[in-house]
Amino acid sequence: MYIPALYKNENAEEIQNFLRDHGFAVLISQAGGKLVASHIPLILDVTAEGAQILVGHLSKLNPQANSFNDQEEVLAVFSGAHAYISSSWYDHENVPTWNYIAVHVYGTIRLYNEAETISSLKKLVDRYEINSENPVKVQELSEKTMREARGIVAFEIKITSIEAVKKLSQNRDAKNYENIITALKKTNDTQAIAVAEAMKKNRT
Repeated sequence: MYIPALYKNENAEEIQNFLRDHGFAVLISQAGGKLVASHIPLILDVTAEGAQILVGHLSKLNPQANSFNDQEEVLAVFSGAHAYISSSWYDHENVPTWNYIAVHVYGTIRLYNEAETISSLKKLVDRYEINSENPVKVQELSEKTMREARGIVAFEIKITSIEAVKKLSQNRDAKNYENIITALKKTNDTQAIAVAEAMKKNRT
């Protein structure tokens, strides 16, 4: 990913929090000499040895899943808030642009066995059921329901490198920076407001 130095994010803690908060990713790999992609949740985890991994699964009916081989390199793309930035918000003439936050994670696949697959499903469900009034527990599901787990390919991605971009108008002076934040909030668009909040946080 092309990242100008001004927008490169190398804050490891911030990146980890981003991956946890924006866990729905695009997983990209090769299948039959072609690029393929799937939109899936991926959970950031750590192995017993302390290595960072992403954990996820695909349906066995998904051609991408059938193309996986152990140690194959894949790319997971995580996207955060983004918004159009009008140059009419500046106190000088310039071109419009787009503000956004994104993280690209490169790694190698390791396919899970049956026991590891069930364990990964528990982590996924627990992660997203935490605020439910009546949380679902994988271990409480019937044997009939759990047969559906046989229809997935679960895996972990051992992270080899991370590229993170945080393009939030860092090239603007204080006055224009505040102008952008104010204008974004006035849009009443949830994405734009999220970008405004990220901008405020980025300069505190």
